[in-house]
Amino acid sequence: MINTAINISKVSESKFTSIDLDNVTFGTIYTDHMFFCDFKDGEWQQPQITPYQPLQLDPSARVFHYGQAAFEGMKAYKDEHGDAWIFRPEENWKRINFSARRLAMPEVPEEVFMNGLKTLLEMDKQWIVPGKGNSLYIRPFLFATEAGVSAAPAAEYKFMIICTPVQAYYKGGEVKVKISDYFSRAANGGVGATKAAGNYAASFYPTNKVKEEGYQQIIWTNSTHEYLEEAGTMNVFFRIGDKLLTAPTDDRILDGVTRKSLIQLAKDEGIEVEVRKVSVKEVTEAARKGELKEVFGAGTAAVVVPITGVGYQDEHFDLPKLDNPYSTMLKEKLLNIQYNITEDKYNWTQKI
Repeated sequence: MINTAINISKVSESKFTSIDLDNVTFGTIYTDHMFFCDFKDGEWQQPQITPYQPLQLDPSARVFHYGQAAFEGMKAYKDEHGDAWIFRPEENWKRINFSARRLAMPEVPEEVFMNGLKTLLEMDKQWIVPGKGNSLYIRPFLFATEAGVSAAPAAEYKFMIICTPVQAYYKGGEVKVKISDYFSRAANGGVGATKAAGNYAASFYPTNKVKEEGYQQIIWTNSTHEYLEEAGTMNVFFRIGDKLLTAPTDDRILDGVTRKSLIQLAKDEGIEVEVRKVSVKEVTEAARKGELKEVFGAGTAAVVVPITGVGYQDEHFDLPKLDNPYSTMLKEKLLNIQYNITEDKYNWTQKI
């Protein structure tokens, strides 16, 4: 039986008033408290909330050697009345457990995840700054802590939640992407559909390579480089004519919460959405004919990022500037739900 009563230790004085929130770089300042719950002796221990502080780990902790680590990304928003909201948290709980199963880690009980999340947000509620573009980014994560360098799943783990106040992920400027014709992010039967920490480590080198060519992100392709999959750390949408295309989720592609929300919103606006394999040939030929109207990324951190140009091998295609792009319309509709500006008929949001 899990003891879900949270043992709470509060800071003596909040650092909130000393932070210049108008000049915070994404993910560099953290709130006053953090949540954690340890797994050992085959069961979850009593959850705790303490002041945000460094961890002490054995150098042989298995996370360092065999990469048993997964994370989630969520956001909390504050409306004009001062009420705080979170967006589809059950999807993040389900997905971290999907990742945990694939990496042979114990699943986090729903009551541990949800109670920890909501209690932590209530304690650090002042860090959720009102105003569109402002939010509190929430990072739940799970990793192996047992000491030992034998190649086997660990017997001990730590589940944690930390929070950081953020503004827009991509501030101004153009976002251009390069379609990969060599690197692949994931493979069938692999861990591409999980938020395993190693997925992101492996993406940095190819991304740095395209940055040298003047692009901000890479569009990943499958192992044969025929089909388009994700854009950097985001799901990606393509508008050809008036039709919206995006790749299906499978072993390789993350089941993004923002992605599935945008698909629903687009369909409800009468936009034709096709969730299917999208080939490099189809998109590049559409670009050459002037039929590729929009490309945009979707994810929790970035929400919706319009892409201004796409590169492939030695070609580059600048996308047209539209008066009423799907990306802007869908982002506005999603943000209006998240900030409690319009009615949430989908029951996606939960009040803190």
